[in-house]
Amino acid sequence: MSDFKHVPVLLDECMENLQIKPDGTYVDGTVGGGGHSGEILKKLGLGGFLIGIDRDAEAIEAARSGLDSVLKENDSGAKFTLVHGNYVDMVAICRGLGVERVDGILLDLGVSSHQFDTAERGFSYRFDAPLDMRMNREDRLTAAEVVNTYSERALSDIIYRYGEERWAKRIASFIVEQRKKAPIETTFQLVDVIKKAIPKGAREDGHPAKKTFQAIRIEVNGELDVLAGVIGEAIELLKPGGVMEIITFHSLEEGIVKKLFKKAENPCTCPPDLPVCVCGKKPLGKMITRSAILPTEEEIERNPRAKSAKLRVFKRGTDA
Repeated sequence: MSDFKHVPVLLDECMENLQIKPDGTYVDGTVGGGGHSGEILKKLGLGGFLIGIDRDAEAIEAARSGLDSVLKENDSGAKFTLVHGNYVDMVAICRGLGVERVDGILLDLGVSSHQFDTAERGFSYRFDAPLDMRMNREDRLTAAEVVNTYSERALSDIIYRYGEERWAKRIASFIVEQRKKAPIETTFQLVDVIKKAIPKGAREDGHPAKKTFQAIRIEVNGELDVLAGVIGEAIELLKPGGVMEIITFHSLEEGIVKKLFKKAENPCTCPPDLPVCVCGKKPLGKMITRSAILPTEEEIERNPRAKSAKLRVFKRGTDA
């Protein structure tokens, strides 16, 4: 299998903030095409260890080839292991490898270029393919099942909440009417329904199906639930002074990351009018920057998919 065509987003900013130690242990919870992992591995030396995790078995195999090449070129004495799994299980995966604490964690929450560009995966409205959208092809739930079996109310809620699509009710209604005639089985069939549901004059910039496809993909893969469930545990996995970085691509993810990083920075639950904290909850560290780190104009020009990317960084306290 050939290597993925993958351009890692915010690569320089990620490497700068990770402050990689040559003998450190690092987790890339979303290996994808191996772009970020490869750069981490290049900076590791003897005693350095990279743990790569991905839900997509194809990503794991493609990344393995690239990371093997890095080790051969560098001959640094560093090691890596790749795990087909979900980053929500990061702590258990590390424990299974005999790792109690790590120096850094990276999560790139974007769907990989390979997944978008491989037509049969059904992630993109640019190709006609079966409605799938599973990051892990061993999972049961597919986009076709969501589109053809969810109630009109459930579809409307998902498209509105996860896609932030103002035409959600109308799109859900059109989907239900269409599937009464015949199941909606392909991406282009779904695109046609969405285009009929959104009046031409009301269409915003970009493809009219973009928000609905995003919403269905998030539902199929449980993306927001996974993210919300892992951040606190991942911060606890960091060594004192360790760094966690998360790249998001839409406001829902970014909002979760910002909220939970702030909570880790200030976990106190005491009423604000109390003069001193009595709950006993101590800060786990602090956010490196108050606002998200954005790609440069030069990067966006080189890689248009970086346009919506935002990076947030949390550093574990040295006394944690």
